[in-house]
Amino acid sequence: MTMGDDTPVVTSLVLPILIRPILSQLERRDVVASQTLRAALTKAEQTHPGLTYELVMGIIKKGDIRDVNMNESILRLQGAATDTDLIEYRLNRTEDAFQELNKKSASLKRILSRIPDEITDRKTFLETIKEIASAIKKLLDAVNEVVGFIPGSQGKQAVEQRKKEFVKYSKKFSTTLKEYFKEGEANAVFVSALYLIHQTNQIMITVKNKCE
Repeated sequence: MTMGDDTPVVTSLVLPILIRPILSQLERRDVVASQTLRAALTKAEQTHPGLTYELVMGIIKKGDIRDVNMNESILRLQGAATDTDLIEYRLNRTEDAFQELNKKSASLKRILSRIPDEITDRKTFLETIKEIASAIKKLLDAVNEVVGFIPGSQGKQAVEQRKKEFVKYSKKFSTTLKEYFKEGEANAVFVSALYLIHQTNQIMITVKNKCE
């Protein structure tokens, strides 16, 4: 696996999953510097999507670090990201339905982040797959509960469309797992899991935009 083989979805996850946790550590030593960098990088990423990814890959290349699997690395780091790091994917509404969606979203992403550490242990990985399937169902149930709070038919349709896309990538993830057990291509599983995380984030962003 080389740097050029990274999936495009990684570019959207580098800032919240890799960069912000580093800035959170910096905040303990210099709050102003951390907040200034956080604001600057967030604005730069919004203006030029993928910029933070290019920055990280540039540093890796300069350090002559080879064969970095960013798909695996970002997936693993997802499990350590805090609510503060992932603030744009958190709902602020206090109603139970919204808070439940926050929990189910975080739970699914946390389980998916365990894949790199568990994929080589068949028994453990099979149990994890069951957990993922259950977490996907619970997330979809939570989305259904939230739809009733969304004003207007266009808002509801937007969330329903995100839900359909999420289901599509859930099915792709299932297919990828079957292929993995035949061919043993772990990176394909990492990529599919990242897309599932991305689709989960897209649901959260859409609900947030339509309700807050």
